[in-house]
Amino acid sequence: MSEVRLLFEAIGLGLVVLLPLANPLTTVALLLGLSGKMTTQERNQQSLMASVYVFIIMMVAYYAGQLVMNTFGISIPGLRIAGGLIVTFIGFRMLFPQPHVEERVLIENKTEEMRKQESPNIAFVPLAMPSTAGPGTIAMIISSASTVRDSDYPHWVITVAPVIIFFLVGLILWITLRSSGAIMRLVGKSGIEAISRLMGFLLVCMGVQFVINGILEIIKTLPPAA
Repeated sequence: MSEVRLLFEAIGLGLVVLLPLANPLTTVALLLGLSGKMTTQERNQQSLMASVYVFIIMMVAYYAGQLVMNTFGISIPGLRIAGGLIVTFIGFRMLFPQPHVEERVLIENKTEEMRKQESPNIAFVPLAMPSTAGPGTIAMIISSASTVRDSDYPHWVITVAPVIIFFLVGLILWITLRSSGAIMRLVGKSGIEAISRLMGFLLVCMGVQFVINGILEIIKTLPPAA
């Protein structure tokens, strides 16, 4: 029973770490801005495909990310510091958003361009990447993978928990995108901005902690002073 509790604990911790980075509400706003000429069926299909892509991207980052690091000679402290800086930067951008005039122009131009097509594919880019599984999310997954494997969790928990976490993130994204219209009507533009800023603050805290952990690991590897 205690190991089952550890599994739920690991899943809860993973969701707390990943959901602020994934920020499904931002992806909702992006979907509504880029799917003006889509039917409800097409929008639902794009939502499902985006969720599947997010799951695949996270799985690849978790299981193959370490291989990529070894190939390019990237250390864990270096990855944590770089990932922390990226996460902090994203958090600051969410806390202090820039004027959206240019973004609105781009979205309008994109919408006009998509009107010429019957069924535009926006599931992978930009819904899955970089909106949901962006560089900050990928960096955190790779860094967390090395940390979890050295933790005290049982081996089967470390094996099962990531798959469940990534599946739940994809499921939450799919549910959020499917109910995008209702969410926008419920919380409104100001509500989404407030939630986005709260998540931005959490990201800044997490990013700073990542940098601190990376620096501490570097200090531990330094030879003792004579």
